[in-house]
Amino acid sequence: MEPHRPGKVRTRFAPSPTGDLHLGNAHTALFAWLFARHHGGVFLVRFEDTDVERLVPGAEGAVLADLRWLGLDWDEGPDVGGPFGPYRQSERGRLYEQAAAQLKEGGYAYDCFCTPEELAERRAAALARGAPPRYDGRCRGLSPSEAARRRDELAAAGLRPALRFRLPDEDREVVVHDLVHGATVFHTRDLDDFLLLRPDRTPLYNFAATVDDWKMAITHVIRAEEHLTNTPRQILLFEALGADVPTFAHLPMLLGPGRRKLSKREQATALRRYREEGYLPEALLNYLALLGWSDPAGREFFSKSELIEVFALERVSKAAAVFDRERLDWMNREYLRRLSPSELWRRLQPFLDWPEGISSKRSAETERLRRAVEVLREGVPTLSALAVALSPYRGGSRLEMGREAARLLDGEHVPTLLARSAALLKPVPEEEWRSERLGEILHRLPSELGLGPAKVFRPLRAALTGQASGPELPVVMWLLGKELTLARLGAYNQAIGEDRAE
Repeated sequence: MEPHRPGKVRTRFAPSPTGDLHLGNAHTALFAWLFARHHGGVFLVRFEDTDVERLVPGAEGAVLADLRWLGLDWDEGPDVGGPFGPYRQSERGRLYEQAAAQLKEGGYAYDCFCTPEELAERRAAALARGAPPRYDGRCRGLSPSEAARRRDELAAAGLRPALRFRLPDEDREVVVHDLVHGATVFHTRDLDDFLLLRPDRTPLYNFAATVDDWKMAITHVIRAEEHLTNTPRQILLFEALGADVPTFAHLPMLLGPGRRKLSKREQATALRRYREEGYLPEALLNYLALLGWSDPAGREFFSKSELIEVFALERVSKAAAVFDRERLDWMNREYLRRLSPSELWRRLQPFLDWPEGISSKRSAETERLRRAVEVLREGVPTLSALAVALSPYRGGSRLEMGREAARLLDGEHVPTLLARSAALLKPVPEEEWRSERLGEILHRLPSELGLGPAKVFRPLRAALTGQASGPELPVVMWLLGKELTLARLGAYNQAIGEDRAE
């Protein structure tokens, strides 16, 4: 494995603004960012936006917002500028034309006059023969006069030829010295003369990425493993342009459950979804860092500064990493537990669809809800789940009733149970309304009513919270307070009686 070259490290993240930032891209961005920060280098963002048909309005801003939410920053980019801009490929056409002219002058590129229809027909014929569908090189050997004649014909129609890279005449090895995979050898005999520019002068990926990395002085190209097969073409381009070849590092793929490719149908792949579901950005960043990388000391929890200090590409695995939602939930729970009460309450606010007075003003109601949050945080994986769990503890005697909770309240014994519970609880003084005291009272109910504990406690929970599960029942009553507990017992007893009277 070759060490990286001396000098200031410069890495980049180059997404296409064609939709949401997904987990795989976020993983790549994080590793490139960590490497740059570890070496005191520069991390930049540029957008590969030349595929006009796939562009999504607003996607660029959304990608940048997601990166910021995750906790990443950048030194250069389309929103902050920098000395190597522009940072959108759609604005760098002049640089691609200059590089194309340099390649043609050096004999490394030639005009291609083949139409898309002709190319498709030849590809189909090659596949039918069982041959690889490569370009057959028929424009490679055109005489200068013939090439000029065809250029003139196209120009008369207002058109231009495409531009192809000319591979070496003799087969040669192209060695990719990869910081993750080691030395990987490719042969030019397995490649074809690939396109650099389309007839409309938009650049192809390999050409644009190479020119951008060259002109932006990128020292380390850190990207997904799927790009490893593009690398020999790009190395040939760097050499033809007389540019330094950057050091490459191709990161392992992220897989889903069963080691299958991450699927949008099986799990959320957009980073935005995790933000909306209430995952903490520092938890997700920590979890993504551990996918394909391990700490020499075996630690699992890191601050950003700690990750920057210990991160090294030499610790990145070649094997694909599995994104495990349950593992992420576990890590997010741990991060939720570590938040101070005031910070947890602050972060919960966007997930509470409540009147402002309830959540933002210090009142008896707010204080009661803040106590409930401290109890409920232990049993939920995300902020959105915490908001749902907190909902029953708002004021009001009527609740949104879950299906299982409604079934629990359908028993013949329920009216008697609720009435007797209210009668036993009503004499308890406010100052004694504590979970221990309430527990003593509740544990008398099963024997007094001649019912099993499940037939007592589960309907009581349903009447008080509209849910079939949650904290222990004495804790629920303590969190609700005496007034709200009795109001809900009375409300559901009255509703049940009215339903049966009808």
